[in-house]
Amino acid sequence: MNALSRPVVEELGAVFDELELRTEIGVAILTGGGGKAFVAGADIKGFKDIIGHRGVVFEGARGMQDCFSKIENSRLVVIAAINGLALGGGCELAAACDIRIAADNVIIGVPEVKLGLIPGAGGTQRLARLLGKGRAKWMVLSGDFFSARDAFQMGLLEKVVPAADLLAEAKKLAGSILANAPLAVEAGKRAINEGVEMSLEDGLVFEAGLVADLFMTEDIKEGAGAFVEKRFPVFRRR
Repeated sequence: MNALSRPVVEELGAVFDELELRTEIGVAILTGGGGKAFVAGADIKGFKDIIGHRGVVFEGARGMQDCFSKIENSRLVVIAAINGLALGGGCELAAACDIRIAADNVIIGVPEVKLGLIPGAGGTQRLARLLGKGRAKWMVLSGDFFSARDAFQMGLLEKVVPAADLLAEAKKLAGSILANAPLAVEAGKRAINEGVEMSLEDGLVFEAGLVADLFMTEDIKEGAGAFVEKRFPVFRRR
């Protein structure tokens, strides 16, 4: 069921460490294997070994948070193609991605409260930022499961498609992003991710600085030249 065990989290973090260095890759699509679950959450059977060990639990939570923050702050655009259950850590992982597309049969939620817990991989923080405090509290405090349509209406998902079309839709979006100037895409992600944590005025200054930096690149010369010459640009990420 694609449970988020410690080895899985460590492997996921290592994959993104490698992807960060491979500048020829600009988009990553995360989806679940097997078709039943995107990520079903933590390995609950292992809880018996850590109950009463606060330090172990704290370090484990911080490890998952660090991994998901690595995804959120990655140079790459990360698309979650949610193909099945996205519960607990699975919902938290999706929230750390840049864009979330889900199959229409998906169930999503953070049911940790039903076990005597709260989300510990960033869910309370990212859901509040994505949905607002009221809807985040609804999800976290009720532990309810939500259909893809309900999650879309709440603003947790950007798009819902038939299950058979999910990967094609994610790849289509990836293609649209990859057709653009890579440095501009990276700057746009930074402007949004980092700017929303600033005051509006500081965010505007940050945005202006990124635009000024982009005007120092070869890609802006290529993009503007291609537009004037009515041809497709060839961006080189420099």
